[in-house]
Amino acid sequence: MKRSTLTFALAALLHAGLASAGVAVAPTDKNLQYTGRIDFSAPAAPVITWPNTAIAGNFTGTSLSVTLDDERGKNYFNVFIDGDTAAPLIIEAAQGTKAYEVAAGLPPGKHSFLITKRTEGEEGATTFRGLELADGGQMLAPPERPKRRIEVFGDSITSGMGDEAPMNARDDVIRDKNSYLSYAAITARNLNAELHQTSQSGIGVMISWFPFTMPDFYDQLSAVGNNDTHWDFSSWTPDVVVINLMQNDRWLIGDKHQLQPEPNDAQRVAAYETFVKRIRQLYPKAYIVCALGSMDATRPGSQWPGYIKSAVEDMRKHGDARIDSVFFPFTGYAAHPRLKHQRDNAAVLTAFIKKKVGW
Repeated sequence: MKRSTLTFALAALLHAGLASAGVAVAPTDKNLQYTGRIDFSAPAAPVITWPNTAIAGNFTGTSLSVTLDDERGKNYFNVFIDGDTAAPLIIEAAQGTKAYEVAAGLPPGKHSFLITKRTEGEEGATTFRGLELADGGQMLAPPERPKRRIEVFGDSITSGMGDEAPMNARDDVIRDKNSYLSYAAITARNLNAELHQTSQSGIGVMISWFPFTMPDFYDQLSAVGNNDTHWDFSSWTPDVVVINLMQNDRWLIGDKHQLQPEPNDAQRVAAYETFVKRIRQLYPKAYIVCALGSMDATRPGSQWPGYIKSAVEDMRKHGDARIDSVFFPFTGYAAHPRLKHQRDNAAVLTAFIKKKVGW
């Protein structure tokens, strides 16, 4: 091959390589919009642990890839492109660092993405390492944040454990857990509110299926087990707080009698009220909704709604006018709520908040 021909061929290959090179978007890009309790102690490597933590943005370009560094290889994420929430691409995160192509062949012009963590702290932490756009692509100004804010403290019902599982199937398969479709997330979208989903499957107020409870856990920056990280409550303040706890207490105390000496009725009320009062101290202006259900803690004849009512009535008697209770009815379905039940619960809670807060 002549030297001139070889030079031309190499130049053509180099040009082709440059043409296909992507545009890197660092986690510190000002046009990325983060939602949730995220650890930004290393700004270029934010750590995501809580369910339904989200990253959103607008961009131009024909493709998008996401790079994640997952601690255990157990987390799942939704990726919604251009607002198509009915057809997410689901990332099954591999352990370690990996780039995931989530969109290709997009038409030229403006596009949007929303990434949400389907899973919980018990599946481990994920470090977000950034995005890559197609050659020539760029980030645009982020979407406008909702002005309303809701925080929900809860257990597996709130986290969406098994919500995408078939009605007659087991509900502890990690892939079937989708916090984006829990009643908490649906309610927040119904009300156009930004959501912090502070929840953990198996957790209770007095006892859990593991050696820590929500009073140990609620103030953590990281949701990976019981740890000494600390969330800055002054950094994000909700207008409405929903507390949906005590289902696990009912199972572990009411059925299994695993907390000994077993608390009497007054002690159960006091334990719940102590936690709610702590939330009130943190959020003095928020409207607090003390919820329960829709699993068997709200079945007919259950004592557990009464404990919550008693705590709320006592707080109201002592001057807290911005607190109330709501209960999601038990349908007789014994497993974790599926999508239908989550939507029904969201309808109840949405209507309740609209009435009480005027949204």
